[in-house]
Amino acid sequence: MRITKFAIPEILFGRGSMAHVGACAAALGGETVFLVSDPGLAQAGWLDVVRGHLAQAGLTCVEFLQVQPNPRDCQVHAGAALYRESGADVIVAVGGGSPMDTAKGIGILVSNGGNIAEYEGANRVTHPLPPMLFMPTTAGSGSDLSQFAIITDVQRKLKMSLISRSLIPNISIIDPDFLQSAGRGLLVDSCIDALAHAVESFISTAASPFTETQARLALRLWNEHAERGCFAGEPAALEGLCLASAAASMSFSNASLGVGHALAHAFGGRFDMPHGGMHAILLPVVLRFNASHSPAKTAEILGLLFPDHSFAGPAAVEQGIALLYERFSTLGAPVRLGAVLPPQAKEQLPELCQAAVKDACMLTNPRPAGAEQLLEICQEAW
Repeated sequence: MRITKFAIPEILFGRGSMAHVGACAAALGGETVFLVSDPGLAQAGWLDVVRGHLAQAGLTCVEFLQVQPNPRDCQVHAGAALYRESGADVIVAVGGGSPMDTAKGIGILVSNGGNIAEYEGANRVTHPLPPMLFMPTTAGSGSDLSQFAIITDVQRKLKMSLISRSLIPNISIIDPDFLQSAGRGLLVDSCIDALAHAVESFISTAASPFTETQARLALRLWNEHAERGCFAGEPAALEGLCLASAAASMSFSNASLGVGHALAHAFGGRFDMPHGGMHAILLPVVLRFNASHSPAKTAEILGLLFPDHSFAGPAAVEQGIALLYERFSTLGAPVRLGAVLPPQAKEQLPELCQAAVKDACMLTNPRPAGAEQLLEICQEAW
């Protein structure tokens, strides 16, 4: 058996765990917290709750809330400048993937200097980041547990993948109560992202027994809780979705991903698309594309998602893919590229596929693919 590694942060999980943010930040040596979040969470009242817990622990707070979905490189640079001026000593990020990835970018720059584009790719961060504590408010991105940060290069209109062990935060506080204020669209988008993490990392060429165990757990939990969490908002189901997301994140952080995420990054950078919604469109086609190179795992994935069926053989796999399309449609997610992109976007597909080929996620896809194969996937998904 080859040598593998498995890295995760310290995790506090459970309803009400957000109350420990002050004590945890203080334990990291914090006196002045650099709080990274977005205006939506401020309007929802969650930042008032977090501020209260930080103040109770005797911590002062400097805030950076200039974060948009699909965070931009310019926001990372602005945040780093404010951090340097503030004298902060610990970073606390509250939100979905965008605030957390922005916080990682800020941490890179304040410790390593330069331009954030210099750190695109794997293992380019040389100096340790400031202590980081993350509090995810969605059940999908996994940035609170992962070695990845995804930042949009505005000039190139491209999402950059930054990958380093240094990007794993010190502590993740996962409180399912945050999901109570999330709308259905956000719940669907984030939980499909978590599903894509589980699927792509499970079939990754870098998968190990450690990551496979977490991916299987994520698939089982997703199957059990997706509809009840997204439609009914049941507390137990929302907790299950948080667990599914955490398990999927542990898996993909250590096994990486594949062509689905490479393409989603390219589309997101060019068209500013919601990330999870792209996977509802791409994942069934990607599963079909990779099935010939990972037949046993493809059958296992579909069996965990649809346990009342058997998926031995190509015909059965096609049946499973049809069921997956049906399930995404039931959740209200888009399932065709043509439904979410303008018609003229089809002319840009070759260029987008050329960009996606350079994404780091391509390296661990089980079936080798170039721009031509990626274009075929996009045309099939159109």
